[in-house]
Amino acid sequence: MTVAFTDAARAIFAKQVLLHVATLGTEGEPHVTPVWCALDGGDIVINTALGRKKARNLASDARVAFSLTDPDDPYICVAGRGTVVVFTTDGADDVINALAKKYLGVDAYPFAHEGEVRVTVRIRPDHVSVQPS
Repeated sequence: MTVAFTDAARAIFAKQVLLHVATLGTEGEPHVTPVWCALDGGDIVINTALGRKKARNLASDARVAFSLTDPDDPYICVAGRGTVVVFTTDGADDVINALAKKYLGVDAYPFAHEGEVRVTVRIRPDHVSVQPS
C-alpha cells in the first residue's frame, strides 16, 4: 500500500537535507547511507552509481527503510519503509544534475568519476511517520 507524505514531511524533503537509506545486503545485513533526495509525487528519488554497495543491495533486494531530520529542528523527523519501484540508468545523469542544483547550487554534478554509470532509484513508501505527529 502506498502512503502519502504530509505537507510537513514534504516541507522537510524540500530542504537541503540528507536522507538516510537503509538497504539489505546479501546476508540480510543492514547498510545505511546518507544520500541526496527529492520527492516526485509520492515517491522518493535518489541517485547513486552502479558498483557501489548501495546500488548492489538495491538491485538485489527492493526493501528499504529511510529517515531524515529537519535541519532547522532536530526533533522533527520523517521515517518509513518502502520498496524500490524503479532502478534505471535512463536519465540518471539528469537526475544527479538536478540534485546537484538543489544541494550545491551548480548545474552539473561535480564529483563524477570517469566511467561512472549513474542510476536513479525511485522508492515508493508503504509506511511513513512524522515525529512529532
